[in-house]
Amino acid sequence: MTLTRFVLSEQRKVPGATGDLSQLLNSILTAVKAISSAVRKAGIAKLYGIAGETNVQGEEVKKLDVLANDLFINMLKSSFTTCLLVSEENEKVIEVETEKQGKYIVCFDPLDGSSNIDCLVSIGSIFCIYRKVSGDSLPSVNDALQSGRNIVAAGYALYGSATMVVLSIGGSVNGFMLDPAIGEFVLTEPNVRIKPRGKIYSINEGYSQYWDVATTEYIKQKKFPANGKPYGARYVGSMVADVHRTIVYGGIFMYPATTESPKGKLRLLYECNPMAYIVEKAGGLASNGHVPILDVQPEGIHQRSPIFLGSSEDVQDLLDIIKNAK
Repeated sequence: MTLTRFVLSEQRKVPGATGDLSQLLNSILTAVKAISSAVRKAGIAKLYGIAGETNVQGEEVKKLDVLANDLFINMLKSSFTTCLLVSEENEKVIEVETEKQGKYIVCFDPLDGSSNIDCLVSIGSIFCIYRKVSGDSLPSVNDALQSGRNIVAAGYALYGSATMVVLSIGGSVNGFMLDPAIGEFVLTEPNVRIKPRGKIYSINEGYSQYWDVATTEYIKQKKFPANGKPYGARYVGSMVADVHRTIVYGGIFMYPATTESPKGKLRLLYECNPMAYIVEKAGGLASNGHVPILDVQPEGIHQRSPIFLGSSEDVQDLLDIIKNAK
């Protein structure tokens, strides 16, 4: 089953559905396909020439993250379904032209992990969709500052050994692989569920001197358990890749607050919220250490947050340690 057909079949289950969400998701998928093509260096021969000399026909070689951002913005605006966009790359909210406005708000990171581009490590795109809450009035930044509990749909695209989209439209979580032969996303991982407990922890241990007592204690217990085998450590440094592996194999992904970044590093609206939504829908937990990520009321569009997500038992173990450390 293709992703387009999947979305349409989900749409039929909702009485009174207008098809706007299906149209919006299709626009996001088009952007993802174009980014996937660019990430895989399609057209590189034209830019560099295959006879050894550089092609200098005045073609502007855009940085991939700028290109990805432009693709997302253009596709979302021209879908006639959005009124407000929040991008990691733009300081302020992007208001869609009045004549193109619809009822949805999209928060997105067009190319997460872009510092890994030059060494060809997996990168991705993250997005979540909200409904406008301000009624008939003009959209404002408050429409974007909704808690994750109001998310209508969320997902991410991973540009790894293959291109995959993981998506939830409020029900189960499903994974779709891009088949380059037909240019379509095909359902390959229906009803994704995360194990209750895994064997992997994922955190940047280079910053361990900046951790709080609870984080330090938890990692110590994973490396030197009283009984049983220690957990394995895996850390790519690209959130989409690390979270995707955590969902597939189980375990815990951690980006805590540190003395250097007391509010955390990852952004709430377009990194933490979409990933927390997917993980919760797949049966896992996602917390900032005190409350579920999806319960946090955002105050700014680029607000940062600590995040701990993954297998429910692993995350709960950490939350118990945090509670006892107070």
